[in-house]
Amino acid sequence: MEKQKEKISFKQILWYFIIFSIVGLIIETVFCYVTTGVIESRKGLIWGPFCPVYGVGATLLILLLNPYQDKLIKLFVMGSILGNAIEYLLSFILEAYYGTRFWDYSYLKWNLNGRICILYSIYWGILSVILIRFVKKGMDKLIYKIPNSKLFQIVIIIAIIIDVIATIWAITSYQDRVGIEYYHKEIRNQQSTFQKIKTKIEQTIFSDEIMVKTFPNLRYTDQEGNQDFIKTKIKAN
Repeated sequence: MEKQKEKISFKQILWYFIIFSIVGLIIETVFCYVTTGVIESRKGLIWGPFCPVYGVGATLLILLLNPYQDKLIKLFVMGSILGNAIEYLLSFILEAYYGTRFWDYSYLKWNLNGRICILYSIYWGILSVILIRFVKKGMDKLIYKIPNSKLFQIVIIIAIIIDVIATIWAITSYQDRVGIEYYHKEIRNQQSTFQKIKTKIEQTIFSDEIMVKTFPNLRYTDQEGNQDFIKTKIKAN
Protein backbone atom coordinates (compact mmCIF):
# COMPACT_ATOMS: atom_id res chain seq x y z
CA MET A 1 0.00 0.00 0.00
CA GLU A 2 1.11 3.55 -0.67
CA LYS A 3 2.26 5.59 2.29
CA GLN A 4 -0.07 8.16 3.69
CA LYS A 5 0.89 11.66 2.77
CA GLU A 6 2.76 13.17 5.70
CA LYS A 7 1.54 16.42 7.13
CA ILE A 8 3.61 19.28 5.73
CA SER A 9 3.64 22.53 7.70
CA PHE A 10 3.23 26.05 6.35
CA LYS A 11 6.82 26.76 7.38
CA GLN A 12 8.02 23.89 5.19
CA ILE A 13 5.95 25.11 2.24
CA LEU A 14 7.31 28.66 2.57
CA TRP A 15 10.92 27.53 2.72
CA TYR A 16 10.47 24.96 -0.07
CA PHE A 17 9.33 27.84 -2.27
CA ILE A 18 12.21 30.15 -1.30
CA ILE A 19 15.00 27.57 -1.43
CA PHE A 20 13.91 25.95 -4.69
CA SER A 21 13.35 29.36 -6.31
CA ILE A 22 17.00 30.15 -5.60
CA VAL A 23 18.25 26.68 -6.58
CA GLY A 24 16.18 26.86 -9.76
CA LEU A 25 17.79 30.15 -10.72
CA ILE A 26 21.24 28.62 -10.26
CA ILE A 27 20.27 25.59 -12.35
CA GLU A 28 18.83 27.77 -15.13
CA THR A 29 21.91 30.00 -15.18
CA VAL A 30 24.34 27.07 -15.32
CA PHE A 31 22.24 25.26 -17.96
CA CYS A 32 22.13 28.39 -20.10
CA TYR A 33 25.91 28.80 -19.88
CA VAL A 34 26.61 25.13 -20.64
CA THR A 35 24.25 25.03 -23.66
CA THR A 36 24.84 28.50 -25.12
CA GLY A 37 28.09 29.74 -23.60
CA VAL A 38 26.25 32.84 -22.37
CA ILE A 39 25.69 33.98 -18.79
CA GLU A 40 22.39 35.83 -18.56
CA SER A 41 19.68 36.46 -16.00
CA ARG A 42 17.01 33.80 -15.65
CA LYS A 43 15.25 35.58 -12.78
CA GLY A 44 11.49 35.59 -12.44
CA LEU A 45 11.24 38.55 -10.06
CA ILE A 46 12.76 42.00 -10.40
CA TRP A 47 14.52 41.87 -7.02
CA GLY A 48 16.22 38.97 -5.33
CA PRO A 49 17.74 35.75 -6.70
CA PHE A 50 14.46 33.97 -7.44
CA CYS A 51 13.07 31.86 -10.26
CA PRO A 52 9.57 31.29 -8.81
CA VAL A 53 8.48 28.70 -11.39
CA TYR A 54 10.93 26.30 -9.73
CA GLY A 55 9.75 27.25 -6.25
CA VAL A 56 6.10 26.75 -7.16
CA GLY A 57 6.82 23.62 -9.19
CA ALA A 58 9.01 21.91 -6.59
CA THR A 59 6.60 22.73 -3.75
CA LEU A 60 3.61 21.34 -5.66
CA LEU A 61 5.59 18.24 -6.64
CA ILE A 62 6.48 17.58 -3.01
CA LEU A 63 2.89 18.02 -1.87
CA LEU A 64 1.47 15.79 -4.62
CA LEU A 65 4.18 13.16 -5.11
CA ASN A 66 5.31 12.40 -1.58
CA PRO A 67 2.91 9.41 -1.27
CA TYR A 68 4.76 7.73 -4.18
CA GLN A 69 8.25 8.01 -2.71
CA ASP A 70 8.72 4.22 -2.53
CA LYS A 71 7.45 3.51 -6.08
CA LEU A 72 10.25 4.60 -8.40
CA ILE A 73 8.56 4.13 -11.81
CA LYS A 74 5.27 5.62 -10.69
CA LEU A 75 7.13 8.53 -9.12
CA PHE A 76 8.98 9.19 -12.39
CA VAL A 77 5.85 8.97 -14.55
CA MET A 78 3.70 11.06 -12.20
CA GLY A 79 6.52 13.58 -11.86
CA SER A 80 6.76 13.95 -15.65
CA ILE A 81 3.01 14.42 -16.01
CA LEU A 82 2.62 16.82 -13.08
CA GLY A 83 5.76 18.77 -13.98
CA ASN A 84 4.47 19.30 -17.51
CA ALA A 85 1.02 20.28 -16.24
CA ILE A 86 2.48 22.80 -13.80
CA GLU A 87 4.84 24.26 -16.40
CA TYR A 88 2.12 24.54 -19.06
CA LEU A 89 -0.34 26.13 -16.66
CA LEU A 90 2.20 28.65 -15.35
CA SER A 91 3.27 29.50 -18.90
CA PHE A 92 -0.35 30.09 -19.92
CA ILE A 93 -1.16 32.20 -16.85
CA LEU A 94 1.99 34.33 -17.15
CA GLU A 95 1.44 34.95 -20.85
CA ALA A 96 -2.26 35.74 -20.32
CA TYR A 97 -1.37 38.26 -17.63
CA TYR A 98 1.80 39.82 -19.04
CA GLY A 99 1.09 39.28 -22.73
CA THR A 100 4.57 37.83 -23.11
CA ARG A 101 6.40 34.52 -22.63
CA PHE A 102 9.07 33.83 -20.03
CA TRP A 103 10.22 30.66 -21.83
CA ASP A 104 9.61 29.09 -25.23
CA TYR A 105 10.54 25.55 -26.33
CA SER A 106 9.51 26.02 -29.95
CA TYR A 107 13.11 25.41 -31.01
CA LEU A 108 13.02 21.89 -29.51
CA LYS A 109 11.44 18.80 -31.08
CA TRP A 110 8.13 17.42 -29.86
CA ASN A 111 6.98 20.54 -28.06
CA LEU A 112 3.39 21.55 -27.29
CA ASN A 113 2.73 25.18 -28.22
CA GLY A 114 6.28 25.96 -27.13
CA ARG A 115 5.20 25.70 -23.49
CA ILE A 116 6.34 22.14 -22.73
CA CYS A 117 8.34 19.48 -24.58
CA ILE A 118 9.42 15.84 -24.35
CA LEU A 119 12.97 16.68 -23.28
CA TYR A 120 11.82 18.67 -20.29
CA SER A 121 9.22 16.00 -19.49
CA ILE A 122 12.12 13.61 -18.92
CA TYR A 123 13.88 16.26 -16.84
CA TRP A 124 10.73 16.70 -14.72
CA GLY A 125 10.56 12.94 -14.11
CA ILE A 126 14.22 12.71 -13.10
CA LEU A 127 13.91 15.84 -10.98
CA SER A 128 10.86 14.40 -9.21
CA VAL A 129 12.68 11.19 -8.28
CA ILE A 130 15.72 13.09 -7.00
CA LEU A 131 13.51 15.61 -5.21
CA ILE A 132 11.30 13.14 -3.35
CA ARG A 133 13.80 10.31 -2.74
CA PHE A 134 16.84 12.35 -1.77
CA VAL A 135 16.54 16.13 -1.62
CA LYS A 136 13.40 16.47 0.53
CA LYS A 137 14.84 14.65 3.55
CA GLY A 138 17.92 16.84 3.66
CA MET A 139 15.81 19.93 2.98
CA ASP A 140 13.50 19.13 5.89
CA LYS A 141 16.46 18.77 8.27
CA LEU A 142 17.68 22.19 7.17
CA ILE A 143 14.23 23.79 7.49
CA TYR A 144 13.72 22.39 10.99
CA LYS A 145 16.86 24.25 12.10
CA ILE A 146 15.41 27.59 10.98
CA PRO A 147 13.74 29.42 13.91
CA ASN A 148 9.98 28.98 13.80
CA SER A 149 9.26 32.71 14.11
CA LYS A 150 5.82 33.78 12.88
CA LEU A 151 7.01 37.39 12.63
CA PHE A 152 9.98 36.35 10.48
CA GLN A 153 7.69 34.37 8.18
CA ILE A 154 5.30 37.32 7.86
CA VAL A 155 8.18 39.65 6.97
CA ILE A 156 9.38 37.24 4.28
CA ILE A 157 5.88 36.87 2.82
CA ILE A 158 5.41 40.66 2.71
CA ALA A 159 8.81 41.05 1.00
CA ILE A 160 7.84 38.46 -1.63
CA ILE A 161 4.48 40.14 -2.24
CA ILE A 162 6.22 43.52 -2.70
CA ASP A 163 8.66 41.88 -5.11
CA VAL A 164 5.78 40.38 -7.11
CA ILE A 165 3.94 43.72 -7.28
CA ALA A 166 7.13 45.53 -8.32
CA THR A 167 7.74 42.89 -11.00
CA ILE A 168 4.25 43.31 -12.43
CA TRP A 169 4.71 47.09 -12.46
CA ALA A 170 8.15 46.81 -14.06
CA ILE A 171 7.06 44.45 -16.84
CA THR A 172 3.92 46.46 -17.56
CA SER A 173 6.01 49.62 -17.87
CA TYR A 174 8.52 47.77 -20.04
CA GLN A 175 5.76 46.58 -22.38
CA ASP A 176 4.34 50.10 -22.60
CA ARG A 177 7.70 51.32 -23.84
CA VAL A 178 7.67 48.60 -26.48
CA GLY A 179 4.23 49.85 -27.43
CA ILE A 180 6.18 52.90 -28.58
CA GLU A 181 3.94 55.24 -26.72
CA TYR A 182 6.53 57.24 -24.94
CA TYR A 183 8.92 57.12 -27.84
CA HIS A 184 6.58 59.39 -29.81
CA LYS A 185 7.18 62.98 -28.82
CA GLU A 186 3.64 64.14 -29.61
CA ILE A 187 2.17 61.48 -27.31
CA ARG A 188 4.61 62.28 -24.51
CA ASN A 189 3.65 65.95 -24.73
CA GLN A 190 -0.01 65.02 -24.21
CA GLN A 191 0.68 63.24 -20.94
CA SER A 192 -0.63 64.75 -17.72
CA THR A 193 1.80 65.89 -15.03
CA PHE A 194 1.06 62.73 -13.06
CA GLN A 195 1.73 60.52 -16.11
CA LYS A 196 4.99 62.33 -16.80
CA ILE A 197 6.14 61.87 -13.18
CA LYS A 198 5.09 58.21 -13.25
CA THR A 199 6.93 57.68 -16.54
CA LYS A 200 10.05 59.35 -15.16
CA ILE A 201 9.99 57.13 -12.07
CA GLU A 202 9.50 54.00 -14.17
CA GLN A 203 12.29 54.91 -16.55
CA THR A 204 14.58 55.43 -13.55
CA ILE A 205 13.90 52.40 -11.36
CA PHE A 206 12.83 50.08 -14.22
CA SER A 207 14.99 51.45 -17.00
CA ASP A 208 15.43 49.65 -20.32
CA GLU A 209 18.95 48.69 -19.28
CA ILE A 210 17.77 47.14 -16.02
CA MET A 211 14.91 45.28 -17.70
CA VAL A 212 17.02 43.94 -20.56
CA LYS A 213 19.58 42.70 -18.03
CA THR A 214 16.98 41.19 -15.67
CA PHE A 215 14.52 39.76 -18.22
CA PRO A 216 16.52 39.32 -21.45
CA ASN A 217 14.13 36.76 -22.95
CA LEU A 218 10.81 38.53 -22.49
CA ARG A 219 8.77 38.57 -25.69
CA TYR A 220 6.19 41.01 -26.98
CA THR A 221 3.15 40.15 -29.12
CA ASP A 222 2.03 42.86 -31.54
CA GLN A 223 -1.49 43.43 -32.85
CA GLU A 224 -0.91 41.00 -35.72
CA GLY A 225 0.07 38.24 -33.27
CA ASN A 226 3.76 38.32 -34.20
CA GLN A 227 6.26 37.79 -31.40
CA ASP A 228 9.68 39.32 -30.93
CA PHE A 229 12.10 39.89 -28.08
CA ILE A 230 11.30 43.11 -26.24
CA LYS A 231 14.99 44.00 -26.09
CA THR A 232 15.06 43.92 -29.91
CA LYS A 233 12.18 46.36 -30.20
CA ILE A 234 13.68 48.61 -27.53
CA LYS A 235 16.92 48.85 -29.53
CA ALA A 236 14.99 49.48 -32.74
CA ASN A 237 13.38 52.51 -31.18
